[in-house]
Amino acid sequence: MEIYACSSLLFYVLVSFVEDFLGMVRKMSWTQVLIVIIFVLMVAIFLVPLGFYFWISFRDARQKEHAVLRNYPVLGRIRYIVEKIGPELRQYLFLNNDEGKPFSRNQYEGVVKSGKYKQRITSFGSQRNFEDAGFYIRNAMFPKQREDLRINQQPKISTYLYKIDNEKLMSRKEHSEKAEVDPYYLTEQDQVIIGKVQCKYPFHVNGLIGQSAMSYGSLGKNAITALSKGLALAGGTWMNTGEGGLSSHHLKGNVDIIAQIGPGLFGYRTDDGDFSWERFKEKSGIDRIKAFELKLAQGAKIRGGHVEAEKVTPEIAEIRSVPPWTTIDSPNRFRQFHDTKGMLDFIEQLREVGGKPVGIKIVVGNRDEVEEMIKTMAQVGKVPDFITVDGGEGGTGATYQELADGPGLPLYTALPIVHAMLKKYKIRDRVTIIASGKLITPDKMAYALCLGADLINTARAFMISVGCIMAQTCHSNTCPVGVATTDPNREKALVVEEKMYRVCNYVISTREGLFNLAGAAGLASPTEFSEEHLMYKAMNGQLYTGKEYVQGLMPPSEERIAN
Repeated sequence: MEIYACSSLLFYVLVSFVEDFLGMVRKMSWTQVLIVIIFVLMVAIFLVPLGFYFWISFRDARQKEHAVLRNYPVLGRIRYIVEKIGPELRQYLFLNNDEGKPFSRNQYEGVVKSGKYKQRITSFGSQRNFEDAGFYIRNAMFPKQREDLRINQQPKISTYLYKIDNEKLMSRKEHSEKAEVDPYYLTEQDQVIIGKVQCKYPFHVNGLIGQSAMSYGSLGKNAITALSKGLALAGGTWMNTGEGGLSSHHLKGNVDIIAQIGPGLFGYRTDDGDFSWERFKEKSGIDRIKAFELKLAQGAKIRGGHVEAEKVTPEIAEIRSVPPWTTIDSPNRFRQFHDTKGMLDFIEQLREVGGKPVGIKIVVGNRDEVEEMIKTMAQVGKVPDFITVDGGEGGTGATYQELADGPGLPLYTALPIVHAMLKKYKIRDRVTIIASGKLITPDKMAYALCLGADLINTARAFMISVGCIMAQTCHSNTCPVGVATTDPNREKALVVEEKMYRVCNYVISTREGLFNLAGAAGLASPTEFSEEHLMYKAMNGQLYTGKEYVQGLMPPSEERIAN
């Protein structure tokens, strides 16, 4: 009753005040009313911010979480504002074009331009720092003419390319036009065949570049669909499902697929979490699946996959046979085998049941363990059809800092170790090597081919092709451009019918770049790259041939010790 009485009294007082104020206003002239309004506005302009300042200052001084705010109320908040927008300021304003991590602005723009305009034209000179240590393609004094290159340019591909109409400081107009472009396929002579020795259904590949593992869940359905359709349009390539399993979105483009099986067995598990041979047989019967990959490790995380709960929609949960809206952490390794022999036996079973190539994805930590694994392969006579070598610099949708920065040798160190060990134990001709790890431009890919790779995987380049702006919020489900999110409100930003052509154009443009480099090295095809076509310049200016660089990574042989 008391509360009701107080409320009634307050309402009566307020109404009386309003009536008195309106009565006073009616007696004023328009000039007086205008003066009152201006006075009220001026008071509001000064008093409201001042009141807000004192309120924030009072709150900051009394809170216990942030020491800087207790000593510098309000002013200390500027630090947090700048800290929040710091990544964007560095990316767009303060870093040089070749300084950004994990990719520089030049590298990022190179992918974007390849996807939008199918071109990599630059002018005035290279922005590479030639004082740094690095690799160089060993160019020939008499390079190949374009007509001497072994390229299959049929059939032509119908795509869309952007044309710039007007580019000014505050405005930019461009439009897309339909175009018939050359595909830059490998000839039948040069095509790479995975599993040609021991598979009923080997995988014939007519291009050297494919999409590395990216799961549905890590990326959203629009991104997966755009990639599937764009890669299928480009042809001569493949799409790796990632350990999240096969979804209907992977199949929408009718692209060749390498289906990855991770330690969590997503898409290949029983309700109890054991490996399901029935589900594996079902996947093996899908024509678009050309091979399977056992994920032993990933460069950015030497452990199983991780997906935050907010990204696990009911559809993704059904594919992975897990409860929806729960955080997923895969086991660190497979429970189906515990050593190399057990792994090889499991691979043999998969190959026998499915009839298709089966490979492994590894991260090299040291020479001895790699040699022991490959030595065992040679001794028992069982080998995977391919080995994907992922460098420690590889990307991920979610990991821990210590796992991203700590374990795993970088690709250009790890790759030649695997290549050399397979040659040492005379099984190199039975195993296809796929390289992955920050390979987004033709020159980086060519270095990997020289160091022993047969094929190239790339993931983040394809993310950029479908709109990624490197916001580095993949793990939080808040991707601002709808790529690495399953939030439907954010996913709608990605238009599949537009981005699919960028994916296609990037593949074709990059394949063209590899042929350009092959011609410069005096080769008819990029499949002919070897360590003979590579030079390495150290920081002190000393030069090493590709062979000498590789020898420096291997333990000295008895012959080298004797010399």
